[in-house]
Amino acid sequence: MAKKKTIRTIPQERTPMREQDPQVRAKNFEEVACGYSLDDALRESERCLMCPDQPCISGCPVGINIPGFIQKINEKNLRGAYDILTDTNLLPSICGRVCPQENQCEGVCTVGDTLEAVAIGRLERFVGDTALKEGWVNIPYIEPNRFRVGIVGSGPAGMACAADMAKAGCDVTVYEAFHEPGGVLKYGIPDFRLPNTVIDAEINNLKKFGVKFECNTLVGRLFTIEQMIDEMGFNAVFVGVGAGYPTMLNIPGDSLNGVLSANEMLTRCNLMRGKEFPNFDTPLPIGKRVAVVGAGNTAMDAMRVSLRLGAEKVYCIYRRSRTEAPARAEEVHHAEQEGVEFHWLTNPVEVLGDGKGNVRGMRCVRMELGEPDDSGRRRPVPVAGSEFDFETDLIIYAIGTNANPIMGQTSKLKLNKWGYIGADENLATSVAGVFAGGDIVTGAATVIQAMGAGRKAARGMKAYLGIRDSEQSYLGGGGTLFGIDTRERNFARVRVA
Repeated sequence: MAKKKTIRTIPQERTPMREQDPQVRAKNFEEVACGYSLDDALRESERCLMCPDQPCISGCPVGINIPGFIQKINEKNLRGAYDILTDTNLLPSICGRVCPQENQCEGVCTVGDTLEAVAIGRLERFVGDTALKEGWVNIPYIEPNRFRVGIVGSGPAGMACAADMAKAGCDVTVYEAFHEPGGVLKYGIPDFRLPNTVIDAEINNLKKFGVKFECNTLVGRLFTIEQMIDEMGFNAVFVGVGAGYPTMLNIPGDSLNGVLSANEMLTRCNLMRGKEFPNFDTPLPIGKRVAVVGAGNTAMDAMRVSLRLGAEKVYCIYRRSRTEAPARAEEVHHAEQEGVEFHWLTNPVEVLGDGKGNVRGMRCVRMELGEPDDSGRRRPVPVAGSEFDFETDLIIYAIGTNANPIMGQTSKLKLNKWGYIGADENLATSVAGVFAGGDIVTGAATVIQAMGAGRKAARGMKAYLGIRDSEQSYLGGGGTLFGIDTRERNFARVRVA
């Protein structure tokens, strides 16, 4: 019998992960973090205490059996670890890279009360990458049914919903507005943080479930949500289009050449391959002195991309302090290592032009922190008489996103006051048979939260269609018909002579 682990008997320090040298990586788009070796993963798996209360599971938005998959790593049963992971998470290689584990599973890790938390995300990535390398994919036996399901948007919410509905036997078609599937994973996250090869491999796994992808299809323009139900023959529809409509500051000079959103810049660079110009003929403005407004993960991506595109100086302009910055600590650290210059407690008030329609600088004001606002962060307050001019020739706004208005303009879906789709506890919308989840319902959130929403919507869709959900218990309370619980209603094929 294995000896019980204690905080004193486990490795005391988190296993480091090898990274590219900052001076080298700031000039290429290759992945910064190189991942764990088997020895690294085995050592880090030793740090898990296998707590009886398992707080990490409740800290995960999709409830991954984290101690279970770590135990399998410890036993060198990597296929078993992958099987446990993919019970609840379709995209371990992706989530292991981009999820904010420090605020979720690792944030409540018992080891983290005394030492550094177990590196759950790094272990998840290790298992996911091993699976991609070995070609593992768990495809259950699927009994086709008569239902057709349409998915609008191929981001993490759409992919998670598509997988669950395909496993349930539905004929699933995913519609994507861009020319490649992946949603925000493809257009919003650079290769040095999430390589396209990883996204493509995970999408190919989804195709093995029978999921079909229709790209270059803008739902709401080519056809509406209602048409999908009424004319195109879909029995249910899931809307997971994200919230990619950029927020601008609306200050004087916003319309000058040289002001753009981070979403536009990253889409041009990542999805449209502007970083490979002239091999790909995508226009991409490149500044010598780039100022990025904001301090979230998208802002960090925009700054680090600007360095790789050849900017001489890149500045982060943020109206609060480093403590309040919403980006992952790792992303801020990487940006600092690569040479980004941070200007905390600084707020733009005007974009300055050169008289020819181009940006020449930005007027800013110093800030100080007051009382907490609705977000729980201390409210920034301008310091009187502290205005100063700041030289820059390219300004990128990374201050959040909103819901794209196309859905609200072209369908009868009920929206809330911010323009996001309204949905009930099962993620059903105001239109019968239409469900929605992810950023288009909640506003900007994480990849794993979007996946959780996609899976929750799939459960609601299965209940709506009368499909038995193997993850739900039907024991007692529902009454029976011919000895079968009425909540397990389903369709069976009958051969008529």
